[in-house]
Parts: sequence; C-alpha cells; structure tokens
Amino acid sequence: MTQGSMRSLIYDWNRVDQASPAPHVLLDDETLRDGLQSPSIESPTIERKLEILRLMEALGMDCADIGFPGAGDQAARDVEHIAREIVRAGMRIRPNCAARTVVGDIRPIVEISQRVGYPIEIAAFIGSSPIRQFVEDWTIDHLERTTEAAVSFGVREGLPIFLVTEDTTRAEPESLRRIYGAALRAGARRICVADTVGHATPIGTRAVVRFVRSIVEACGVEAGVDWHGHDDRGLAVANSLAAIDAGATRIHATALGIGERVGNTPMDLLLVNLVLLGYVERDLTRLHEYCVAVSEACGRPIPINYPIFGRDAFRTATGVHAAAIIKAFRKREPDLADAIYSSIPARVVGREQEIEIGPMSGRSNVVYWLERRGVEVSDALVDRLFAAAKQASRVLREDEVWAMVNRGAR
Repeated sequence: MTQGSMRSLIYDWNRVDQASPAPHVLLDDETLRDGLQSPSIESPTIERKLEILRLMEALGMDCADIGFPGAGDQAARDVEHIAREIVRAGMRIRPNCAARTVVGDIRPIVEISQRVGYPIEIAAFIGSSPIRQFVEDWTIDHLERTTEAAVSFGVREGLPIFLVTEDTTRAEPESLRRIYGAALRAGARRICVADTVGHATPIGTRAVVRFVRSIVEACGVEAGVDWHGHDDRGLAVANSLAAIDAGATRIHATALGIGERVGNTPMDLLLVNLVLLGYVERDLTRLHEYCVAVSEACGRPIPINYPIFGRDAFRTATGVHAAAIIKAFRKREPDLADAIYSSIPARVVGREQEIEIGPMSGRSNVVYWLERRGVEVSDALVDRLFAAAKQASRVLREDEVWAMVNRGAR
C-alpha cells in the first residue's frame, strides 16, 4: 500500500492548523546530566554513559548535555572522558555542559574544552522567578550583573554559551527582559526558557516563548531560543510541541523522561511525535534500544503501559481489536495492520503488533497465534485454547499456551 493510499484512509486533524512549512528544530539530549538528577535512579558507569552517547549519535541527536563538571572531580572526569570520545569517534553530536552563572563553575568546562581540543558549549543557569529571588535574597540588579559577568567570561574564553533562566514560566516579564538582555549583550547567542517545576500549560508555553523571542528581536541580535520542560502536570511533550510552534529552535529532553521529581520531557516520545508531524527526519529503529539501555543503566524499569516502548504498547488480546488487526494482516498490508488500532506505526520504532490470547479474545486470536508460530491449526486445538482463555482471569502467558499445544500433540 502506497503512502498516498494509506493517507486516504486516515483523516489527520493534527495537520489542520499545523504551521507550514514545518519548523526547523534541534534536539538537546540531557539524559546524562539533568536526567541523572532523579532521586530514584542509579548513576551509570562511564562505560554505560558512552553506550548511551553512541545511541544518541545513532539517533541523530544534535546536542547532548554531558555533565556538570563543577559538581566535583568524578563529574569532571566523566565529562572529559565523554568529550574525548566525541572527538575520537568524530561524532556529529555537539556537547554542552551545565554550570551556575559563576566563574568557578565555568572554568572547569573551559579547561576540559582546551584539553580535548573541542569547543564545549556552556549552559549557564540562574534563577529568575520572584519566589526564587525572595528565598535567595537576590535583587534583579544582582541577577543582571551575575549573568553579564558569567557570559562575558565564557565568551572571552572563546566558547559558545547560552543562558538558562530557571523557573522562567513563573518569572515576571521585566525580570526576564533584564536578565536575557544582559546575556545577549554580553555575547550569548542562545537563551533557554525553563519550565523548571513543570508549571506551564501549552497556552502558557506559547505566551512565554513568544515573549522571549520579542526580547531577542528587541536586542537586534541573531539568537536561538531553547525550551527545557518538566512533566509535573503531565504536559511536557505537549508543551515542547507548543514551544516549537511558538518559535523555539532547540528542545531539551531526556530518555524515558528521567529527571527530578516526576522527570523531564521524554526524548523518545518527543522524537516520535516530531517525526510523525514531519518536523524532523530520523531513523527510529534504534529508539527502543536507546530506551532499554537507559532503563538498564539507571535501574529504571520501563512501565508496562509506557507509550510506544512499554510492553503493552502494541499488544492486544481484545477480540474486536485483534480481529481488525488480523484482517489487515490477511490483506498482506503491514502498514494497514500497523494503523488500524494504533496511531504509531510499530515498525517505525523497531517493534511489531502482538496478538495475545485472554478472556476477552475471540477465536481468531487463537487461530492467528498458532499460525504466527507455525503450529498446525485444528478445530480441537482451537476449542481447547479458546475454552482455557475464557476461564482465565488474565492474558495467557506464552509458556502456558505452548504447554497446552504440546499436551494436545502427545
């Protein structure tokens, strides 16, 4: 079935008001830094970090936050090791490192960059909201001076630097105008809007990104706008898409959404959505491998019902659903089978539709299960498996079905 004929079978309301042409967007993978701030994960070994880095490269990530060297000697050693691997392997991915807006945090990045011979981008962050200013006893004058000094230092050292205003989505317009203005005048050519506590909705995201773009335009410089989102309201992916539509040119995210509290924008889910919307082109066949690698390295199991990469994402035992999928398979149209009861083509992410046998199954589930495994289908065998499924309280496991098949063969 051609792409055109497939599209004729699905009316896509998602594209009715879609911006045209599709925006150009970069992806900054923060799995190895912001993602590791989750209180419930294990910190990966350097070998596992390098494995994850190679998968980022294979998936075409544009940038990666490779650590916070100001956090200590071990963090600095890991950052240098990762940076050297990027240089050694001739990777396309561009590294950046986090730092507070203090020279003491930025200097280790400069030194590592000089030793490895690669310009590591500096991601300098500073609080911006009234509540943070009140708790820290900061004045807006202090924030402005601190920002200018930090950015100027990075620029003098010849490294690209961007400013991240923490808690941007709860900050006052005038504070943002002054802080971002100081960064842009000092030489920053990117600024980052951070939804640090996951406060924003898509409406708020669009509003703040458009406002920040107006600051850039008023300063008369060429500078990109980043979006860094958290998932406290469960809106991280939706907010990232809203940020892109509002003019953000680089989005930060982490594998499986790992990060502080409930986590960051999930890179895997974001990337699939961007591909389906036509915003980026990527080969996603290794995306499942990337999720599994991070899950294993960090000791974070992938939830069974996690979208796209959870165990149940492309699995059904419901009779009506399974029957439709089976009919599509019978037409020898893999695209049709992938779309009849799924909005995500399983094959695009290296997976496939799975038909199981359970109490809500029809006889067609049993027949299809047997045929897919090369078992000779007989009425007696189908009757026996179908009866067992109807008496069960859950979907039958693979080994349970095989045991019944083999018992009947004796």
